[in-house]
Amino acid sequence: MSKIKRLELDTDQKALEINLDENIYGSFAEIGAGQEVARYFFKVGAAAGTIAKSMSAYDKKVSDDIYGPEPSGRYVCRARVDKMLDHEYNLNIQRLREERPEAKLFAFADSVAAINYTRTIKGQGWLGLRFQLSPDKEPNDIVLHVRMKDRNNPLQQQAIGVLGVNLVYGAYNYYRDPETMIVSLMDNLSDRISIDMVKLSGPDFDGIDGRLPSLWLVKNNMTEVAMFGADCQGIHASEFLYKKEVMIVRGNYRPTTLVHTDLMDAGFKQFKEEEEVDESKAHLLAEITLENLGKANAKIDEKDFLARADILCGLGRTVLISNCDQFNKLISYLGNYKVKHLGVVFGVRQLVEMINQLFYQNKDGLLLKAFGNIFHRNVFIYTYPAEQRNPATGEITSKELVTTKNMTVPKGVAFLIKHLVESRQIVDMVHYNPDLLNIYAGKVLAMIRKGDDGWEKFVPPTAAKIIKEKNLFDYKSQQLKFEV
Repeated sequence: MSKIKRLELDTDQKALEINLDENIYGSFAEIGAGQEVARYFFKVGAAAGTIAKSMSAYDKKVSDDIYGPEPSGRYVCRARVDKMLDHEYNLNIQRLREERPEAKLFAFADSVAAINYTRTIKGQGWLGLRFQLSPDKEPNDIVLHVRMKDRNNPLQQQAIGVLGVNLVYGAYNYYRDPETMIVSLMDNLSDRISIDMVKLSGPDFDGIDGRLPSLWLVKNNMTEVAMFGADCQGIHASEFLYKKEVMIVRGNYRPTTLVHTDLMDAGFKQFKEEEEVDESKAHLLAEITLENLGKANAKIDEKDFLARADILCGLGRTVLISNCDQFNKLISYLGNYKVKHLGVVFGVRQLVEMINQLFYQNKDGLLLKAFGNIFHRNVFIYTYPAEQRNPATGEITSKELVTTKNMTVPKGVAFLIKHLVESRQIVDMVHYNPDLLNIYAGKVLAMIRKGDDGWEKFVPPTAAKIIKEKNLFDYKSQQLKFEV
């Protein structure tokens, strides 16, 4: 949670305050949306106190001569900004260190594709800042990805200018509270942009878990989706999902049980067997929603979040955090990166709940549109079966499992569900392990907290090891109770 109380200054005030600090000095290199960030520092006055150099390298040949070529052929990318930061910051050290021994040097870089006249480009880009907090210390890096929402080019350029000023100001004024620093990036921008990745690195951020910025972005409504890899560092969809095949398994993972891993492994296997899916380009994502993290509470427990993340990362999973209670929002987000086919794994009860929600919320003639927003041609929903149990007693009432063939849905939508099943957009899973269907994460969590024996057999061996080594989910406190 943010610890610093701050006034939300306007953009000119922030730029002028930086300019008047005689110890902050550096360069701006901007590609793709004008020199909007540097312009703010120039227009408020006293820019000579901050700007050593401002430049753009729009021509690819010129840009390649300065920063080197991009093997991918894509210039609006994280790799480009990293190269720009390396080059510009090193030049500042070479040229300015002896001349300005007291200066806290910085290099700002961005590579942006603003909206074009045909609107085939919606507007997105990468921004980075390498900065010192003391002349004798190694620098820190902040790198972020932004999506612009304004509908014309001049407004998007102006938004990049505001964001860049916020980045420089926040880095030097809020670095002690990284969440406040990240939230301040939206100052004076309202809902004009979304930021879906921030990576912090350097000596002053060493104590910050690389997964927390992803949580902060979603929690503070700066984006609906963010993600991090098994290495616990933030990643962006454009880095590894562009034109790929993607499967998503949503769950609370509190903790990750053998059912969760069966959902992932069985679903992913079936997804890759689809004739349309290129197995070599397939990626699996584990999704945790804010709702599963306790969105209804006043405060999300970061320790609890990191406990779930520790296990998923330990199992080698890429994790996606979202505020997409409605699945069509997640589908729309991934559509920005031209995902070829999307596989989604639902427990059959989850699927029934979603169908009921769609039906009862769209009985005013928008039913087909609501379903159409989810069931695109390139979307497969795989359904994991469930045991038939008495809700009151928990006793099994039938040997027959609940599947798409016998699940109960509203009569008004039964015809549509039948069509989706027959067209294989809703598919029963076939590779699942029926012996695991009686495992429930809530019961396993209760066993861990009570110190009950035998919970280890319900989770993957790696998960059990991590829970014990890191004392997750109150495991340590329970063991100490028994020792006393």
